[in-house]
Amino acid sequence: MDQLVAMAMAAQPASPTSPHVAHKIPAGDGPYARAKHFQLVEKDLDASIAWFWKAISTGDKVDSALKDMSVVMKQRGYLTEAIDAIRSLRHLCPKQSQESLDNILLDLYKASGRTKEEIELLKQKLRKIYLGEAFHGKTTKRARSHGRKIHVSVKQETSRVLGNLAWAYMQQRNFMAAEVVYRKAQMIDPDANKACNLALCLIEQTRFADAELVLADVLAGRNQARGQQDGKIVRKVEELLARIMAQTWPGGGANNGRRRDDSGSESDDDDWVENQMLALLDVAVPYRKKSSRRLPVFEEISPVVYKEQMAC
Repeated sequence: MDQLVAMAMAAQPASPTSPHVAHKIPAGDGPYARAKHFQLVEKDLDASIAWFWKAISTGDKVDSALKDMSVVMKQRGYLTEAIDAIRSLRHLCPKQSQESLDNILLDLYKASGRTKEEIELLKQKLRKIYLGEAFHGKTTKRARSHGRKIHVSVKQETSRVLGNLAWAYMQQRNFMAAEVVYRKAQMIDPDANKACNLALCLIEQTRFADAELVLADVLAGRNQARGQQDGKIVRKVEELLARIMAQTWPGGGANNGRRRDDSGSESDDDDWVENQMLALLDVAVPYRKKSSRRLPVFEEISPVVYKEQMAC
């Protein structure tokens, strides 16, 4: 009997009691492995930051150490220090790590309210997309969404970055710029969540009829994003419609009409967006007279776009 019990115990797989196995900590006793141990096992974040610094200074998995240290610093509220660390140390990391460092930096800018710097970095990402650098010459890239690995196309990435840029302009209460960028993002890859944000942007401009048209398209399912929860979107639409009703009832005080052009007639949304984008880029028609309402949305990438158009 004892022999049978011993044989059964030997056949069972070993329990992953080792911290290295349970927490996926790198093997060895180097600074990076110690930093991960303090982060994941000891839950001593300040100690892990110190060891991440040690890993970077000794060249032990520098890119991983910098990313992990920045994330831990954000958890501890050291936002400025994390931003400074990425800016000063990213040159030590390989080229393939730069995009993920940019994404961490964007999160840090957003968390710390540094919207101007967030906008500039988003415009840099757009420039890389236009130059073909973002996907290393490929048409898609692998990414993670809610823990799943997915493939993202250039079109989807462009629309996503434009949506983030528009939201950043919303935080600056620059609703005209936000509207133009949201509409351009919707032209590239329609998305129900961005459509709701566009409606919010229109509400902030007291353009309630325009906002209702956008929300009607959402309810009709014309902008539903892949994998998006219908219930969540419907609730968001209902909240926005309730806000419109609260601001327009009783009517008469608010501007609840549609956008009008200089002649006083209703203008077509698609034409309006294209005209505004031309004014923003100021490149599609070089001889076009500059508008006094020109918005600096894509000033940084406009030379690139113009070069591509001339090449065509």
